[in-house]
Amino acid sequence: MDKVSEKATSHVAFVFPGQGSQYLGMGKLFYETDFQARNLFDSASDVLGLDLPSLCFSGPTDRLNLTEYTQPAILTVSVAALHALVRSGISPLFVAGHSLGEWTAVVAAKGIEFSDAVQLVRKRGRYMQEVVGTGHGVVAAVLGVSRDAIIESCQIASRLGVVCPANFNTPRQVVIAGETIAVEEALRLIHEQYKGRSVRLPISVPVHTPLMQKAAERLAVDLDSVNISDLEVPLVNNVHAKAIQSRHDVRASLLSQLPSPVLWEDSIRALVSMGVNVIIEIGPGPVLSRLVKNITSQAEVFSVYDPESLHSVIEDVAHG
Repeated sequence: MDKVSEKATSHVAFVFPGQGSQYLGMGKLFYETDFQARNLFDSASDVLGLDLPSLCFSGPTDRLNLTEYTQPAILTVSVAALHALVRSGISPLFVAGHSLGEWTAVVAAKGIEFSDAVQLVRKRGRYMQEVVGTGHGVVAAVLGVSRDAIIESCQIASRLGVVCPANFNTPRQVVIAGETIAVEEALRLIHEQYKGRSVRLPISVPVHTPLMQKAAERLAVDLDSVNISDLEVPLVNNVHAKAIQSRHDVRASLLSQLPSPVLWEDSIRALVSMGVNVIIEIGPGPVLSRLVKNITSQAEVFSVYDPESLHSVIEDVAHG
């Protein structure tokens, strides 16, 4: 057995993207060429009461970027790609997901049924939007500035409102989020004092900040109405960057991630420390793949987002 095939049988992690990865046309080639993907999209449309293929393939972009639509759309595209990859015989030792992607990871690990998850993430997105309202929050990626400097800038700017780190993505990329005036002040401090760059993200609510606590409380009621199972594959979660598997830990993680920062850099390092050396991003991408490559050189990184990339991953990982 060659080197890559050995990795495929014993050291693979599947990771799933969150908001910010969406784009018009995502999942279209799977839908057109894979009857199981078509059935998945159509069942999600029935459950949600909306034309999900039209939303994913044609938009408009402004509607796709609304949180309550973005979340079920990304989850469905990711699960369609997941099913195609699993049919190839590749399976993971661990799963992880970035924010919304953690829900997809739980579906992949057989913790929640897809039909339940797609409804729950739409509610998750709706609650997130409703607790702050459209246009009352900003999410921005800060590049080239240390964690400590960003944390300090957010603490100073918080005199104007809520602002804090939302995603610790890589050693040199941290996403901050919060109320508009406070985020703008934090960005001003970061630019002036540390010469950092920033990019506004197409996310309509300040997720992973204390502003999301009420959304988490509302989601908890809905989560109690569905069955959650112990995971078949351990999940390295966002909140603690630790492997969990019990249904009680999964429930707690899915709720506590909303008002808490995503420890993505820490999660990837945890996967590597547990022996993972092949990481496959599954879903619209390859946003996470770029992040992973900036975190570690100890894992090969692949992306599955359309039939061509799927074929490439199967050739490289499953067949060596």
